[in-house]
Amino acid sequence: MPRYCFVHQVRTDRLDEYRTRHRDVWPEMLRALRDSGWRDYHLFLGEDGLLVGHVEADDLDAAQRAMERTAVNERWQAEMAQFFDGERPDTAFRMLEPVFHLEEQLDRLPPRS
Repeated sequence: MPRYCFVHQVRTDRLDEYRTRHRDVWPEMLRALRDSGWRDYHLFLGEDGLLVGHVEADDLDAAQRAMERTAVNERWQAEMAQFFDGERPDTAFRMLEPVFHLEEQLDRLPPRS
């Protein structure tokens, strides 16, 4: 299963409200993410506003396109735009390259004798 990681920057004057908004994401949004192919989706937020996301998807581009076609995503992104400067939060994040995964390397080890 392909894994993806991205970073974004949340406005530091809005961190508490950003956390609050993500404690109870709208059920319709949760279902849309799942139905669009997002799995094991996590967001991590630093005190400096650094937002790190991790998600698994068969094809992240296809999952993003599927979300773009939902009405709930349009409403959610409009609500979330106030926490970011610039572009839409769901399209402006910066993807990170995977460089290490413990389980993958462990799986490649020869058995101990």
